[in-house]
Amino acid sequence: MEIVDAIDLYLQYLRASRGLSQKTIEDYAEDLKIFLREFPDKKDVADLRESDLEEFALREGDKMHSSSTIARRVSCLYNFYLFIDKRGIADLHCEKATLPRIGEHLPTVLSYEEVEALLDQPDDSTESGCRDKAMLETMYASGLRVSELCGLRLDAISFENRLITIRHGKGNKQRTVPISPVALSFLDTYIHTFRESNKGKRSPYVFLNLRGERISRNYFFMQVRKYAAMAGIEKTISPHTLRHCFATHLLERGAHIRMVQGMLGHSHLATTQVYTHVSSTRIADSYDDYMEND
Repeated sequence: MEIVDAIDLYLQYLRASRGLSQKTIEDYAEDLKIFLREFPDKKDVADLRESDLEEFALREGDKMHSSSTIARRVSCLYNFYLFIDKRGIADLHCEKATLPRIGEHLPTVLSYEEVEALLDQPDDSTESGCRDKAMLETMYASGLRVSELCGLRLDAISFENRLITIRHGKGNKQRTVPISPVALSFLDTYIHTFRESNKGKRSPYVFLNLRGERISRNYFFMQVRKYAAMAGIEKTISPHTLRHCFATHLLERGAHIRMVQGMLGHSHLATTQVYTHVSSTRIADSYDDYMEND
């Protein structure tokens, strides 16, 4: 069964059995739409996993939503999962402990070797490969959100100063983040070669599809999954994973958390602090591996 059909059944159940107001049901429907937009690869109920709850909570937190909003959306998703599990629509085995506590979930992060393998996959001798290579390198080098990456404008890049200026969030806030010379070189190559011959070359946006339109989040999501499979990466990742890697690897190398907070565009330090836990966990795991092999 497709997820959208299962959602329709769930909303019908809420109307008939729970006595909820129309406004509440509309809020539930909107929360589930947000989940589907965030996970465009999930089409069938067989694609759903219990781990989706924690990943959804993390992504919502990274977008600077309030704890109450995140808790409501994750709770809505959890109850939907319970419904389709109990009805035999999907085999999820949801337990109460599955519902994540906001602020305690840890993101998936790749090792340095896995990141290198991922970045090496695009064939930069083709237009799409050159563009994808530039996108991957830029995201890992700057920690942009995927929406910021896909919406990156030509006038936001300062090649001379090695900076990218981003406008984000409510009030059109602005932040400036540094970008590595390596990532800039791939950006420069794409912009001045394949993009110059693209029918949308007059577009203000950097990354274009073959029709000359701004690249979509869904397309890039699928490309990241494709390159991960090509690299032999078994972890379930998304474009957002590169943002997680950017933050965690910076902290592992001694960057101050306030600096990382600013580059990520987090309003609250608590949102950034999750990466200190990931970094500590990875270091501890590496130490254990060393002691076992010593």
